[in-house]
Amino acid sequence: MLENSFKFIFINYWRSIDKKILLSFFILFFLGLFFSFSSTSSLAGERLNKEFYFFFTKHLIFTFLAVTIMIVISTFKTELLIKFVAPLFIVSFVLLAIVPIIGVEVKGAKRWIDFYFFRLQPIEILKPFFILMTAKLLTFEKFQNSQIKYIFSFMLLGSVVILLVNQPDLGQSILLIGSWIATVFISGVSLIYIFLIFLIFLILLCSLLFFLPEKFGYIINRLITFFDPSQGDKFQSSSALDAIKLGGLTGQGMGEGILKDSVPEAHTDYVIAVISEEYGSLATIIILTIFLYISFRIIKNCFNQDNQFLRISLSGLASLLIFQTFIHAGVNTNLLPTTGMTLPFLSYGGSSLIGSAILAGLVLNYTKNKSYLYD
Repeated sequence: MLENSFKFIFINYWRSIDKKILLSFFILFFLGLFFSFSSTSSLAGERLNKEFYFFFTKHLIFTFLAVTIMIVISTFKTELLIKFVAPLFIVSFVLLAIVPIIGVEVKGAKRWIDFYFFRLQPIEILKPFFILMTAKLLTFEKFQNSQIKYIFSFMLLGSVVILLVNQPDLGQSILLIGSWIATVFISGVSLIYIFLIFLIFLILLCSLLFFLPEKFGYIINRLITFFDPSQGDKFQSSSALDAIKLGGLTGQGMGEGILKDSVPEAHTDYVIAVISEEYGSLATIIILTIFLYISFRIIKNCFNQDNQFLRISLSGLASLLIFQTFIHAGVNTNLLPTTGMTLPFLSYGGSSLIGSAILAGLVLNYTKNKSYLYD
């Protein structure tokens, strides 16, 4: 009897899930494992005097955990997930808020909470729930005929960005602002309002740079270096671009790249460049195409949604995924200033993987074919 019940649940799940999106996520997780093995072995063995498979083993454990999280979230009833949007956001927001108090500082930035067995970066967990909370405010029944929903969602964005700027983490702030703008635009806000909001954030950013140069001077230095390479240190971005050029179309071969050994955090912030150097630009194009395909499938599903919350949420999650992907790619190709942005699913790091898994699980849950679901 129990066996038949599990069989029914599995068949029901398999029929309802978007198999193309699910397969795409699994491919990205697998590629992340493969490239982690390639890019971290020498880092562990030669530079940190650890076992060659030290980082790969950790990445394998977090990948298993991430896949489990993705599957579990995708199996919940959609209505139940919607009910828990606010509590999940509040928990992740509290974690972000206590970072200045109990967080650990690494290279001048306090962005992580040390849980002894691993370091958690709360913003990675918060990002997908931030999108859902924004969608929740924009579709709240009492706000439907009022512009106050945009004010509340703007206040929500501002509270998160203030915490991020304090760390400081400008890259994640820009990512959230961009994703928020895309989300509210889908909800039907006027382009004039979006322009005004963008202008407000630009003025605030310039004010921070002018009045608090000791805290945000690194941003000015990065911008100066980006626009005028002769005025600063462009070692990382230049090395990444040189690695991409060196790799050509087909790459130097597995383990033959030098970027992963010469640039700090190459296995997190410069994954695209590492992949391009060893496996060629063709491999990078394929990876970016997978991200674009997932986003296309998500947006396509939006047009089939009658539920406004699901439609706005999926649009926001798609924008979050694609913006982060192309910010990472832009930094790696020297088209954008250095931000320290990971590549979803592929970059090394437990927080990044868990955050990607939460996003993937939500997407799979919200894109399920409801006609196959039974109570």
